[in-house]
Amino acid sequence: MNENQDLRVTLEIRGHVLFIGLNRVDKRNAADRAMLDQLSLAYGELERNPELRVGVVHAHGEHFSAGLDLVDVGPELARGGAISLPEGGLDPWGITSTQVSKPVVMAIQGICYTLGVELALASDVVIAREGASFAQLEVSRGILPFGGATTRMPRVTGWSNAMRWLLTADTFSAAEAHRIGIVTEVVDVDPLERATEIALRIAQQAPLAVAETLASARAGQIDPGAEAAQLGTRLGRLMATRDVQRGMEAFMTKAPASFEGD
Repeated sequence: MNENQDLRVTLEIRGHVLFIGLNRVDKRNAADRAMLDQLSLAYGELERNPELRVGVVHAHGEHFSAGLDLVDVGPELARGGAISLPEGGLDPWGITSTQVSKPVVMAIQGICYTLGVELALASDVVIAREGASFAQLEVSRGILPFGGATTRMPRVTGWSNAMRWLLTADTFSAAEAHRIGIVTEVVDVDPLERATEIALRIAQQAPLAVAETLASARAGQIDPGAEAAQLGTRLGRLMATRDVQRGMEAFMTKAPASFEGD
């Protein structure tokens, strides 16, 4: 991995996977203005690059994220409104702009606070290391979570679980984050290894089918009935693709499929 300390966010492409690394190690990867901008641009690259199929978000150093750097970004928040995005960027939390349409796998080690937790809630698969800790600290700072926790956490964890952690600012464990559904797996090795394994498996699948599946699942969380009515349309689009032919041929011949996204 590139650990250039001049970069708040490092990027590395391996095949069809974009690795996005938080890289403000000396500040426990707290997000300042520069990191927010670079993270936004990284998600924009993931969205627009047709060769990329999956994103993996991880962190350099011992911690995933101490959340937002209020000293750096606080004055911007005090003026009101959402944090602005750079041209070509995409909101990693999907709050102020459309959420990235490709799967994001996250690897969490060490502390994961506030915007870090909300980044996990906006991701699709989350791997955490044993001993990692989580917290939504906003109420102890006199503010409220503004990266999606108030809308996503109750839906993911259930109302009482969400209120337990959102309203107390208490710290909770990786095991608790897994129990309530924020974390997919807890591992006793480097979580990036497991996240990479899962990302590579996703990248091997038919990319159009992955995109439709992800979009359908997200839409169904908001309006299950409306999404159920769209399933036939989604399936029809996929049946007209060459990747369906490749997938069916691979199934019949018991050979691995090589999908091209058309």
